[in-house]
Amino acid sequence: MKKVASLKYGVVFKKAFCDPEIFTAFVQDMLGLSVTIEHVETEKKFDPPIGYIKPRFDLFAEDTSRRVIVDIQHARTTDHYDRFLYYHCVALLEQISNSANYRPDLKVFTVVVLTSGDRHRTPISVTDFDPHDLSGRPLGEIPHKVIYLCPKYVSEETPQPYREWLEAINDTLDEEVDESQYHRAEIQKLFSAIQSDHISPDERARMIEEYHQEELQEVAVEEGKRTIASALLQQGIAVEVIAKATGLSVGELEEMRGRGGV
Repeated sequence: MKKVASLKYGVVFKKAFCDPEIFTAFVQDMLGLSVTIEHVETEKKFDPPIGYIKPRFDLFAEDTSRRVIVDIQHARTTDHYDRFLYYHCVALLEQISNSANYRPDLKVFTVVVLTSGDRHRTPISVTDFDPHDLSGRPLGEIPHKVIYLCPKYVSEETPQPYREWLEAINDTLDEEVDESQYHRAEIQKLFSAIQSDHISPDERARMIEEYHQEELQEVAVEEGKRTIASALLQQGIAVEVIAKATGLSVGELEEMRGRGGV
């Protein structure tokens, strides 16, 4: 077993995947396409910004025909599908200023890794921009795609080569991996890059900061649930219904009702 830093932290994810060899192998397996990547940028921004928001891409790389973005998201949000669709569109629109028409020179692929999962509980989902006819047959006109990965839900049904990468990412979340279970040389290199004693003091400080931000967000979400639950209790809604709507337990709701005299 090997002690590693968790890939749920953006600083750790970027440390590992900014390596061109690891990035290339991961992207090729996720997209099923051959790419040649010599340099990976982190914290990429476009200047001047496109639109009214200036997004920052965790990992950004290009070859002669493709622009590839990889983003990491651990905290669950209600808008991550919309957010990364916006990021993807920004990466498309940025090319128009140097394009002779509305077909940009570079195909754009965005890979989003949602390490804590989401409500759909599916390991791989795709937003495909290619138009299709009413029978579902794609026309082959637009190659751009957004791919969402949820390592938490990887299973025996998840096809290779997705499975080994998703299992590897998910395996790091408890900060310990059994490296003997993985055969890809690039995954072994990834584990070495994030080995606990290879994390610098600065990187560890940034991990702690991310952890505190995550704690604050969880507290805010929990407080929001309790505020909603309290209002529903005052309206006489059954605790079983409120529990299903908020995710709070029936016991917690009964305790709230007792304290509030509802």
